[in-house]
Amino acid sequence: MANLIMRTANSAMDWFNERAPGFMPFYRKHMSEYYAPKNFNLWYIFGILATVVLVNQIVTGIFLTMHYKPSAAEAFASVEYIMRDVDGGWLIRYMHSTGASLFFIVVYLHMFRGLMYGSYKKPRELVWILGMLIYLVLMAEAFMGYVLPWGQMSYWGAKVIISLFGAIPKIGPALTEWIMGDYLPADATLNRFFALHVIAMPLVLLLLVVLHLGALHEVGSNNPDGVEIKKGPKGNRWSPTAPADGVPFHPYYTVKDTFFVAMFMIIAAFIIFYTPGLGGLFLEHDNFSEANKLVTPAHIKPVWYFTPYYAMLRVVPDKLGGVIVMFAAIAVLFAVPWLDKSKVKSIRYRGLISKIALLIFAVSFVWLGKIGGGPGTDPVETIVGRVLTVLYFLFFFTMPIWTKIDKTKAVPERVTMHD
Repeated sequence: MANLIMRTANSAMDWFNERAPGFMPFYRKHMSEYYAPKNFNLWYIFGILATVVLVNQIVTGIFLTMHYKPSAAEAFASVEYIMRDVDGGWLIRYMHSTGASLFFIVVYLHMFRGLMYGSYKKPRELVWILGMLIYLVLMAEAFMGYVLPWGQMSYWGAKVIISLFGAIPKIGPALTEWIMGDYLPADATLNRFFALHVIAMPLVLLLLVVLHLGALHEVGSNNPDGVEIKKGPKGNRWSPTAPADGVPFHPYYTVKDTFFVAMFMIIAAFIIFYTPGLGGLFLEHDNFSEANKLVTPAHIKPVWYFTPYYAMLRVVPDKLGGVIVMFAAIAVLFAVPWLDKSKVKSIRYRGLISKIALLIFAVSFVWLGKIGGGPGTDPVETIVGRVLTVLYFLFFFTMPIWTKIDKTKAVPERVTMHD
C-alpha cells in the first residue's frame, strides 16, 4: 500500500514537472536549497508570523466585503449585520480587527530585531528599504480600514488625520478636500478608502512582500552573530558547495516555524474569543457607536499602533511643525543603513553605548505610544513627550557618531550557537 502511494505521488510529481518545469528550480532555490544560518533564535520567527497574519487579513477581508456596504448611511449598520446576523460573522470580523493589531505587533518586533542585529547593513540595504516600504503601505492600509466601520472614532479619526494635510502651505486645503472627496468625511471618503483598502493597497503590499523576500533570498539571511555564512567555509551534509554554517530552510525552519505559528494562533484565539477589544486597545469603545458629526468624542486618538507618531504630532505646538515631525519620524527609518557606521552588525559584539542607545530608543517609542493614547491634557505629560521625541530623533541623528566611537568585540569567524 505504501509503495502504491509513493508511486502515485511520484507519477503526479512527474506529470506536474513536465508541465511546469520552472516550479521545482524555484522551490529548491527558495526552500530546500536555501541555506539559512543554523543559529536563528526566537527573534527570527516574526517574519513568518507577519506572513501568516497577512494571509489572515486577506482571507477574512474577502468575506467581510461580501456583506459590507461602503456608504455613510449603511456602513455602520452593515458591520452590525455582520456581527449579529451573518453566520460566523462576528468571528470573521474579530479575526480581522485582532489581526490588524497582531500584524503591527509582529512587524514592530521584526523591525526591532533588524535594528538589534544590524540586518540593514551591507549587503541588505535593499531588504531594509523594501521592509520600510511595506511598513509605510501597511500604515496606510490600516488607517483606511480603520475608517470603514464608520463608528465615532473612525469618523473623527479620519477627520483629524486627513485635516493634517491642510497644514501644508498653499496646497493644504485643496489636498485635504481631494483626499476626502468632500468638505467632511462622507460617502466619497468611504468609497475611495474602501477601494484602496480592499484592492489597491493589498496588491501593492503583496508585491512589496514578494520583492522583500526575493531580495532577502538573493543576499541570504542575517543571523544573531552578524556573520556572513556565504563567505565562510563550504560543505555540509547536504551539499559540498553550500555554506558549512547553513541548514536548508525546508524542512528545518519550516518545522520550527510551524510550532511557533501554532503557539501564536493559540494566543490570537484567546484574544479573539475572550477579549477581542483588549480593554479598548484593539477596538475603542467609541467605535461601537455610529459616526455622528455633531458629537465629538471626549478624547480623539488613533488606534494604538499609530499613537507614538500621534504623540509626536501633539506635543509640537505648531501644527505644520507637528506634521513635519510626525512624517520625519517615519522617513528617518529609511536612512538607517547609511547612518550606522559600526564595523560590526550584531548588538552582541557592540559596546555599551550602542546597547544603551537602543534601549533608550525602544523605551522612548513605547512611552510615546502611551502618551499618544492618553487625553493629552496633562502639561507634564506634554513636556515628557517633547523630551522623548527629542530622544527618538537623537538616536538616528547621532548614530553616525556613537556607532563609530563605540567599542566593539571581535566577531567570530563562524556562527555560534549561544542565545
